[in-house]
Amino acid sequence: MPHPMIDRRTALLAGAGLLGTGLSGMPAWAQGAAGGEADPYGADDPQARRGGILTIAIANEPPNLDPFHQAGDARTAVTVLMYQGLMFEHASGTAKPLLAESMAISDDGLAYTFNIRRGVRFHTGQPMTSADVKYSYDYVRNPSNGSPGAADFGVISEIEAPDDHTVVIRLSEPNASLPMTLTNRFGCVVPRDTFANPQARARLSQQSVGTGPFMLQEFRPQSHIRMARFPNYWRQGQPYLDGVLFSVQPNAASVLVALRSRRVDLALLARPQDAEQLQGQAGINITSALSLRQCSLDLDCNHAQLKDQRVRQAIALAIDKNAVMQASIGGKGKVLGTIPAAMQESWGAPIESLPFQKTDPARAKALLAEAGLGDGFALDLISIIGFEWMDPAAVTIAQQLAPIGIRLNLQRVELGVWLNAFRTRNMRFTFNDWGTQPDPHLLYYRHFRGTPRGADFRNWNNAEANRLMDTGMATPDPAKRREAYLGLQKVMDETVPTLMLFSPDLVTVSQQRVRNYVQHPTGWWFGLAKAWIAA
Repeated sequence: MPHPMIDRRTALLAGAGLLGTGLSGMPAWAQGAAGGEADPYGADDPQARRGGILTIAIANEPPNLDPFHQAGDARTAVTVLMYQGLMFEHASGTAKPLLAESMAISDDGLAYTFNIRRGVRFHTGQPMTSADVKYSYDYVRNPSNGSPGAADFGVISEIEAPDDHTVVIRLSEPNASLPMTLTNRFGCVVPRDTFANPQARARLSQQSVGTGPFMLQEFRPQSHIRMARFPNYWRQGQPYLDGVLFSVQPNAASVLVALRSRRVDLALLARPQDAEQLQGQAGINITSALSLRQCSLDLDCNHAQLKDQRVRQAIALAIDKNAVMQASIGGKGKVLGTIPAAMQESWGAPIESLPFQKTDPARAKALLAEAGLGDGFALDLISIIGFEWMDPAAVTIAQQLAPIGIRLNLQRVELGVWLNAFRTRNMRFTFNDWGTQPDPHLLYYRHFRGTPRGADFRNWNNAEANRLMDTGMATPDPAKRREAYLGLQKVMDETVPTLMLFSPDLVTVSQQRVRNYVQHPTGWWFGLAKAWIAA
């Protein structure tokens, strides 16, 4: 079943439960998610007590904490605690009101009217009004401001703030995913004129200016990110924690050492197979779930031999994804076709229906010969330092491509270098590791839609894919949306701008004193807003 969509005639009230058809329309991976709680971050715990600092181990540190200009999940995972959007990406795959109290959609789908939550203050002290919302979203959608999220807001034609607590967003064409766009990756709200100061961007790694439950105290690169409870948070009595400390660890092994020694309270394992080393450890809880994350190979369609679709197809047919997943994460995940694991049931094309998702080395060699490359060639494969699954994956893929004549030169780069290549669309042949909000438009459009409407990071420039993505964005009917995205996945399978390898299981490890923490399928740290520490 596709995710339930929003009925235009319905005002969406915070606390009114899931949008659309409710629990019966959820994909299986969301069946256990709480859907009727008043606060979208999760259910309140009547036994919760205030106080304490929770320490979280992270192995991948964000280059900076700018929620407008810094892409990458390493940033988003932590900044969601400091910044909020009008809406929240609920684990069910629907958008729920957050800084908005309600939303209404016009009959033609071209106007969204939001009633803004009252009593919200920024970390800087001033109250939030509709003028701040307008400023924030106007800033993001202006391509000259350099936000990677600009394309997500591309169909917004005008934003109005008729009074302090009303925002009207007008679209040039329907966008069924607009509510999910106004969530936490690039949809946060900051005080108006935040970026009038030329030093503002640099200061966002020193002082947060959001509305979230925690505010930034200190960011010391290669050491830690420290946040404190925001005393004027609009949700009275929350968060329960006095603060959180993200402790940067050099690698996955050091995360395990920190958990065993109780130097950290909580970790999301970068290598889910490492949970086996903690089995039976006294005082430790381990949970596992499907994720919205994908570990993938991106193929720059404007780079060297990858310009030829037959070469990209040959690479796809030569790779055994199961073997790569086994080498990378000990098999603790789900092999993918053309969509992350937690969206497969609701939006995914059946993997068996996609001819280039199987392994066929003989056909791969024939395709290379057809492309005039029967004698083989050399190609660089780029991985990111600190993403430990990529190193064994690179070795395995090199072994798999060698028999068809492709000789890989393995290169490792820092995350900042990789992100710059990503932004400038010079990706070449590279690993990627990213999560998505649980909506197909936000998964595909910015990454794969041709410019200028999308960023087309892989230089794909596929007209049929563009048409299908435009259809999926504009169509409110769930069944017709799903049909468009199934068609898109067939085009992706045939033309291979990316190879989604696997979704690692989300394995969360916590000390027993950590209570009421629920891991969001994005892997982002929303759950800390409701967590507490037992005495």
